[in-house]
Amino acid sequence: MSDHPDGPWDGATASSDALDALVCFDLYAASRLVTAAYRPILADLGLTYPQYLVLTVLWTRGECSIKELATTLRLDHATLSPLLRRMEAAGLIKRQRSTTDERSVLVRTTERGAALHTVRDDVYCRINEAIGLPPEQVEQLQGLLRTVTSNLLTDDSDVSLG
Repeated sequence: MSDHPDGPWDGATASSDALDALVCFDLYAASRLVTAAYRPILADLGLTYPQYLVLTVLWTRGECSIKELATTLRLDHATLSPLLRRMEAAGLIKRQRSTTDERSVLVRTTERGAALHTVRDDVYCRINEAIGLPPEQVEQLQGLLRTVTSNLLTDDSDVSLG
């Protein structure tokens, strides 16, 4: 420890104070912990978190193009394609070229993938319980996060998702 104008300097405290000023660190830490909370729940189902997100979109929409999935999940094609390949190999989804547009590949759940829909509410409840916020605060948090996301997507800065 060396002397600091404000008193003895403690590297750990200074590092923590520096991180406390960064909203990006709070978002990063929360994201990692929420994703980690999903891990054991989804492992029991044989799913990863990204696979769960793909299935959640498909459970709602039925069938959609890879492009739509990429846009909705904010994933680039290079990330999404191997994920979909693994899901197809696991029998969770089926990919098929569109009959109306050969450039488009459509994705839908298989019977196995669709059957997992029955556990969606349980997963949702367990995660909400782990997060520990009342519904109105969850709604407020989601609104703020969506605003941040929207601002970053429409910002003129060079923010890239891929």
